[in-house]
Parts: sequence; C-alpha cells; structure tokens
Amino acid sequence: MRTFVHIDDKTMSLNSIFQYFVPKDKKFFPLFEQASTNLIELGKVLVELVNTDDPESRKSLASQIEDLEHKGDEITHQIHLELGKNFITPFDREDIHTLASALDDVADYIHDSANRIELYHIVEITEPIKELASLILDAVTVMAKAVHELRNLKDLRNITDACVRINSIENKADEVFDKAVGYLFEYEKDAIALIKYKEVLLALETATDRCEDVANVMESILVKNA
Repeated sequence: MRTFVHIDDKTMSLNSIFQYFVPKDKKFFPLFEQASTNLIELGKVLVELVNTDDPESRKSLASQIEDLEHKGDEITHQIHLELGKNFITPFDREDIHTLASALDDVADYIHDSANRIELYHIVEITEPIKELASLILDAVTVMAKAVHELRNLKDLRNITDACVRINSIENKADEVFDKAVGYLFEYEKDAIALIKYKEVLLALETATDRCEDVANVMESILVKNA
C-alpha cells in the first residue's frame, strides 16, 4: 500500500522550500534597507525645514527633500526590476511589491508636506506642524529598525514591537491633527489661511498613516513566514 505525505500549502510554500538551498538574499533586503534609511534622511530634513524661519534655508531644504524623494523612487524601481528578474525571493512576491510601494508612499507624503509648505508660502510654522514632523521622524526611525530585522524572520519580537510603536505614533499624530484642525476652525478667521494650514497638516498626518501601512505589511509578512 502506497503512503502519501500531505504537505499543507499554508505551512510550507515553494519559496520556503527553496530558501534551504539558496544563499542568503543579497538583492531585496539591501534595497529595502536603503529605502528605509532614505526615509530617515527625509524625516530629518523635514524636521529641519519646519524648524527654520529663513525662507532661503527652507527652499534649500525643500530641494533636498525632493532629491531624496527621487532617490526613493529609484530604489523602488530597482526593487521592481529585481522582482522581475529573480524567480526565488526571500518572501512572497506580492508582499515584496506591497512593501516597496508602501515605503515609497511614505517618501511621497513627506515630499508632499514640504512641497505644500513652499507652495502655499507658509510663513509661520505652527507647533502642530512641528510636532507632526517630529512624529514622522520617530515613525520612520522605528520603521527602519524593523525593516533591518526582516533579514531574520525567526526573531519576530523586534519587528512586532516596532509595528506596535509605529501604530502608537500614528495614533498620536491623529490626536495632534484633530486638535490642530479644531483650533483652526475655532480661531482662524482667514478662510484661505485656514485651508492652507489644514492642507499642510493633512499631508503630514497622512505620512504617518502611510508609516502604519508599512507596519501592517510587515505584520502580514510575519504571519506568513512565522
């Protein structure tokens, strides 16, 4: 009588089998780490931008942010190219694509925030704007640590803790945004100024939302590869 061994596809995917026979990934993890490190640089420059009163300095810093955003685009493009060239990947191909896109979205909204400050000629940088920029930097710093931990998916605690921390930062950003918008509607009498500040605040708060998206993708990767 022939005996068949049943392998649950949820337990062992084709990728997980191949991982035993291939060298440690030298393509995707370094690119993800470059993308996350680039986000820290973006966050640092954004914080510097909102804490300077000099128009020329702001313009120069906004230009740096644009350059860094373009660098992020290039990294994302390279990840997608590698995805097309490599049959074997360190984890699910769809998750690689989703994580790359999520990281790129964070860069886009940091750039959008700085761009709105310049475009709308925001002269007075309010405390909520500064606080949101600082929260973005906190989020991307924690995120970068988690991304670097993806190389070792057996050590789940560090990534899980980072994702929890990012969610907490995003919740704090929601509170700052809600209070700031409430204050604008109560005390700002200039309708145009109200719209300008609300748009800047919204872009900053959305950047923290996108950080939470990255955390959600990483949590999904953990579940699939635990």
